[in-house]
Amino acid sequence: MNATLQTTHPPLRMAPTAFQWSVFPLVMATVIAGSYFLMVRGVNPALAILGPQFAAFFVVAVAERIYPYHQSWLRSQHDIRVDATHTAGIGITTAILAPFVVSAGVATAAWLSAALGSGLWPQDWPLLAQIALALVIGELPGYWVHRWQHSWDGLWRFHSVHHSAPRLYWLNAGRFHPIDIMLTYVPSYFLLVMLGCNELVLAYFGLVSSVHGIFQHANLQLRLGPLNWIFSMAELHRWHHSRTIEEANTNFGQTISIWDWVFGTRFLPKDREPPRDIGIADLPDFPMTWWAQILAPFRWARVKRESARHEPGAATAD
Repeated sequence: MNATLQTTHPPLRMAPTAFQWSVFPLVMATVIAGSYFLMVRGVNPALAILGPQFAAFFVVAVAERIYPYHQSWLRSQHDIRVDATHTAGIGITTAILAPFVVSAGVATAAWLSAALGSGLWPQDWPLLAQIALALVIGELPGYWVHRWQHSWDGLWRFHSVHHSAPRLYWLNAGRFHPIDIMLTYVPSYFLLVMLGCNELVLAYFGLVSSVHGIFQHANLQLRLGPLNWIFSMAELHRWHHSRTIEEANTNFGQTISIWDWVFGTRFLPKDREPPRDIGIADLPDFPMTWWAQILAPFRWARVKRESARHEPGAATAD
């Protein structure tokens, strides 16, 4: 595969090769450096990451208009409002949950430290090494929750909201049911706090995960090459949104792809590009408004029944 993007339906404007390879690492490095600059000036870590994070969102949103991966993904599918509402809901949900998760984790960490005679987290490691360790350890429970979400109907009914997106672009990185977010991220943050991970490293863990998630779903021409063995970036994640179940049940990493290759679920074929038509093949009538998606897991039998009437070969209603 050449470095220059190759697709069945090439975009009108091809991004320079240097842009494709540098846009993600350059933005991520700038965001981390900018947050660090604010922190050393005394800004609280939780606040220091906000400005650089929103700046990254803006850069990706603008870059999509200039170098889109698929021209058709630029067009609204009546999804902007629902994706924006879900994104706001994530912010509210995490803000409510965070104090409880941290409190429980700190209490558990204190108990473990007293029992073992020392803390478990390597506080004396360099900051970047601690961030890398947090990503590897913190992603492990998230990987398995995500994998179970695709294999157990009781979890899939919540996670299906995310896969109902008809296209990939930066804003649908926030299309998640609140219970889905809780099940995915609470175990990760609790584990890190329980091990003694400090507020600074937790802030960077959240920052890297958030900025990566925007790039992961971006309708943007980018390449990572060998870094795809570390990050679960767009080249991998686009396969995860395939309508073909065998392709969608791969690449479960939220931020890193390490656990996918450890457990054999990494998928990045060399002979073809990911599908342009995405979504849930057996749920063609999945609700597309925010409130209906919030209720969908609790009306699951009805959602499946209504979609079944429109599957190929299904009997038509009178």
